[in-house]
Amino acid sequence: MEARTSSSLVIERELHIDASPETVFAFFTDPALMVRWKGAKATLDPRPGGIYRVEMSEQVVAVGEYVELDPPNRLVLTWGWEGDYASTPPGSSTVEIRLTPDGDGTRLHLVHSGLPSPEAAEAHADGWDLYMPRLAIAAAGGDPGPEPHAPKEES
Repeated sequence: MEARTSSSLVIERELHIDASPETVFAFFTDPALMVRWKGAKATLDPRPGGIYRVEMSEQVVAVGEYVELDPPNRLVLTWGWEGDYASTPPGSSTVEIRLTPDGDGTRLHLVHSGLPSPEAAEAHADGWDLYMPRLAIAAAGGDPGPEPHAPKEES
């Protein structure tokens, strides 16, 4: 995975995924597929103005709305967090996903812009670095394991 975080508070990531663009696109729009790689619960309405809400845990909830969808090539959504997590209010930043055929798979290019501070950019960079490999595993048909932010079960 290529990683770039610029001083303009924009995060860019690229990743090859062993699945078609159609398959990868569905992992951003289908709630059942979303929770295979990110979140414990997802409410998704993939149309312009539709809700994007993914609960990693009760305290960590990403919220925004879909802005543009061009299946299976591109989608844009607003992004933020309920509460004060990473100091990024719901809908205050933008995530753009571009998917292009790459051999037998897909090249995913993510740009997350509009982040409010270097600290928020660092936190989101860490988040994408955690979740993008999980997406690659899930979209290729594997099991990335449990949601990393889910509460640990007591023995």
